[in-house]
Amino acid sequence: MANVKIYDMTGKETGSMELDDNIFGVRINEHLIHLAVTQYLADNRQGTQKAKTRSEVSGGGRKPWRQKGTGHARQGSTRSPQWRHGGVVFAPVPRDYSFKLNKKEKRLALKSALTSRVEAEKLIVLDGLKLDAIKTKEFKKVLDALKIEKALVVLDSLDRNVILSARNIPGVATCQANSINTYDIMKYSTVVATKAAVEKIQEVYA
Repeated sequence: MANVKIYDMTGKETGSMELDDNIFGVRINEHLIHLAVTQYLADNRQGTQKAKTRSEVSGGGRKPWRQKGTGHARQGSTRSPQWRHGGVVFAPVPRDYSFKLNKKEKRLALKSALTSRVEAEKLIVLDGLKLDAIKTKEFKKVLDALKIEKALVVLDSLDRNVILSARNIPGVATCQANSINTYDIMKYSTVVATKAAVEKIQEVYA
């Protein structure tokens, strides 16, 4: 089993904990990590872009001039793509970019991402993370003590003081242990998690 050190909010080492190899010690599957990140980004795409084709543009129902004898090229409509105010060829239409990823694949991708952070020694475990008030300055002191600038902070439960204190710090995001995802783990180079959050992750994804 992998073993990680536990720190307090002042950056002092207070102990260590063993991690479950079924979650934090799996064989890293880069292909599944890529698929999980791609799916996350695809799910967030609006897919609402739209342009009108020649059948949707207003007007153009009449043939602009007769077929032969004018010296012009033959034309059937003033809304053909080559005309000004004409329709767009192969115009984009609203679509759904999302695609399905099996549950087992998503779970393995998440475990691979967590394992990659453990192997890179970029998983920092805190014995606790509590703030008495919403103070960005106080949260920044915790990051400075841990010598971290950018990180994903994983909490075991909804803590309004911590979430709002971290919100205005560039490169820092918060999430709960039961809603952690592969994209966020790979986006932020360091994962800071409370001991209770790590235990919850091991409980949920065991």
